[in-house]
Amino acid sequence: MIAYVRGILAEKEPARVVLEAGGVGYELFIPLSTYEKLGPAGKEQKLLTCHVVREDDETLFGFATEGEKAMFQKLTLVSGVGPKIALAILSGTGLGELMLAISTGNAKRLASIKGVGKKTAEKICVELRDKVNAIEALAGAKGEGGKPVKPYIHDAVLALSALGFNDETANKMVADVVSRHPEADDTEKIIRLALKSK
Repeated sequence: MIAYVRGILAEKEPARVVLEAGGVGYELFIPLSTYEKLGPAGKEQKLLTCHVVREDDETLFGFATEGEKAMFQKLTLVSGVGPKIALAILSGTGLGELMLAISTGNAKRLASIKGVGKKTAEKICVELRDKVNAIEALAGAKGEGGKPVKPYIHDAVLALSALGFNDETANKMVADVVSRHPEADDTEKIIRLALKSK
């Protein structure tokens, strides 16, 4: 199993790259989110990989972050979702938004991605709902200087837990508020909306 490839970025396109390592050019298919994180061609780059072996084909998929790779692996476990559809899903939405859509059962959002039908979107939501934590993804996303972008989301979950809701319920309540009210941008507002919906 190939865990990652480190080498010179020889070719760079939105859907694929070629990394030259040890005199060998490795072609990796990538999501758009990884492409946006790549440096210029000619510089050294490291990409985490998933090596997919089929009867008549071997393909490397590359990812800039562990989160992208983990989500790709989860998506390919869903029946009917192959590596190309999983890559299209990752390219069609941000990781946090994708996790939020799955955890709140927003199949409509997934079905809006090219190549993903309504039944497949519903299947992804059902099969992966318990395997993703959207709150963790949104609250833990790092901005400049390594500080969390949305710490108030995490704080809202903690506050609801302190009010007696179990972790799963608190996460669901906050995820619902964040998906329905993107303007809710502080802890107090999120808690008020979450309690109102109960």
